[in-house]
Amino acid sequence: MEEAPIRYLVVVPAFNEEDNIGATVREIRASFPEASILVVNDGSRDGTSAAARQTGVTVLDLPFNLGIGACVQTALKYALENRYDIVLQVDGDGQHPANQIGKIVQPILEGRADMVIGSRFLPGSDGFRSSVARRLGIRVFRFLNRICLRQKITDSTSGFRAFHRSVLPLLAESYPRDYPEPESIFLLARRGFRIQEVPVVMRPRQGGKSSIRGWRDAYYMFKVLLALLVEMLRRRTGGK
Repeated sequence: MEEAPIRYLVVVPAFNEEDNIGATVREIRASFPEASILVVNDGSRDGTSAAARQTGVTVLDLPFNLGIGACVQTALKYALENRYDIVLQVDGDGQHPANQIGKIVQPILEGRADMVIGSRFLPGSDGFRSSVARRLGIRVFRFLNRICLRQKITDSTSGFRAFHRSVLPLLAESYPRDYPEPESIFLLARRGFRIQEVPVVMRPRQGGKSSIRGWRDAYYMFKVLLALLVEMLRRRTGGK
């Protein structure tokens, strides 16, 4: 009896990405044609939704801007309800080359990981590495992961990720809202799920402006660090 084919879903969170979303979707479709594609429009004020719909993919429009955490959680609920086996997250700004998706999926296919992170800081990942403030913050997260989780995670803020279906029930219910990338690592690792990184090459955003830049970059990293410290203290004192 033949096994059922693996069902892939590529999730593209997007906020004001009218300039990038069409090219991003087309690149994913060309590089990974076996996957379904879902764009979650996070209350964009431009033509993101229309541009995405013109490509023929499924689009979910949130009523207003809820942030990346709620955006991804919406997609994970959709994936769980529709019984997808592997979910990939790809940013809508063009920073994540679709030809790197196969590298991120492979550890899950081989049964070695439940979540895989595409890292800019492993050997073989030469390319765009974000701002100085964010890189400094990532080093702090790396230290916290090593101390608290006994695991080296080199790129905690990377949004280029893959999830096995085994983590979907937890994440669909409890995905962190404000600072989801670093916090979701803590959430999964503390519950015994296997997390692995693979080296990927990333690009600068292909158009438009990031909502986190300049002084906001440093402020964002500070708030993420504070949220992780609160999470550590809460777990240590038995809070839920």
